[in-house]
Amino acid sequence: MRRAAVAVAAGAMAISLAACGSADEAGDSDSTKSSAKKGDDIKVGLLLPENQTARYEKFDRPLIEKKIGELTNGKGEVVYANAKQDASQQAQQVESMITNKVDVIILDAVDAAAIKSSVQKAKDANIPVVAYDRLAQGPIDAYTSFDNETVGKTQGEALLEALGDKAKDGQIVMMNGSSTDPNAAQFKAGAHSVLDGKVNVGKEYDTKEWKPENANANMEGAISAIGKDKIIGVYSANDGMAGGIITALKAAGLDDVPVTGQDAELAGVQRIVTGEQYMSVYKPYAPEADAAAEMAVALAQGKALDSVAKDKVDSPTNKGIPAVLVGVTSLTQDNINDTVVKDGVYTVAEICTAKYKAACEKIGLE
Repeated sequence: MRRAAVAVAAGAMAISLAACGSADEAGDSDSTKSSAKKGDDIKVGLLLPENQTARYEKFDRPLIEKKIGELTNGKGEVVYANAKQDASQQAQQVESMITNKVDVIILDAVDAAAIKSSVQKAKDANIPVVAYDRLAQGPIDAYTSFDNETVGKTQGEALLEALGDKAKDGQIVMMNGSSTDPNAAQFKAGAHSVLDGKVNVGKEYDTKEWKPENANANMEGAISAIGKDKIIGVYSANDGMAGGIITALKAAGLDDVPVTGQDAELAGVQRIVTGEQYMSVYKPYAPEADAAAEMAVALAQGKALDSVAKDKVDSPTNKGIPAVLVGVTSLTQDNINDTVVKDGVYTVAEICTAKYKAACEKIGLE
């Protein structure tokens, strides 16, 4: 079964992550203005969380670096570090950025709670912090990501569509993301808001570090616990885990179980082409990266964020953080051409290698 493209606008809505901070804990970009540089000769620290997911090195980093270059007439410097899924290493990287006297930090946290003290250290050094993709705790000055509950809803709706009248005939497995990632909790909440009462959840996991091998092991456990004949679908929070899940399903002789995903990774798109994976969530990285760069440069130059950040979000430690929330699209066989190909993320040649040529021709992707 195929699904037409469903573009979901982010909307002007604030998201709350159980906000409990007092008003004086909220990030205040004004406090950084006295020490901010006014020209284009700025230094931006860019901290990304890991390199197992293809998006960070292939898309996020180069897009952010490019936009900062454009905004600073080529004078802005980006100091980059990847934590490789190590929260302690990321904390050390923040320290290094402070020592290096960067003017602003763009931070995609490995562990949103654990990084709180590091964000505070940056604040104490008058270095504003833009939370990127994941809403880190501490005195964050700005935030950009996708509408994460909508991501989960989009995945849940797609799974229900794939199951059709068989939604109650068996059990599904829910493979959520890492418990240290606040986005994972929002994806899960969005999915549950759609799936609860309409399917039976046989097993549910929070997958350590989002690793495909951990998802694979969890799926093997779910198959043993539920019984392979009773599993009718799998909610997977991203494409990397979907790959591990599908490997476990195939090993058990299950070839027609719909599996969701997220990130539109090349391997995920190719699995969608063959029908091994039902869908992914296409998140256009350029608008997210551009927003992070625009807010970072503005903060470093002591400018207001009003023209960039139209939304506000709350974290457990901050209220009213200026934010940019980007919309998402359900990616299926029907709209590969109209999404990742049209936007230049992948060419048809990159997707339709020799291994996938026949499958591509079958769905009209040539």
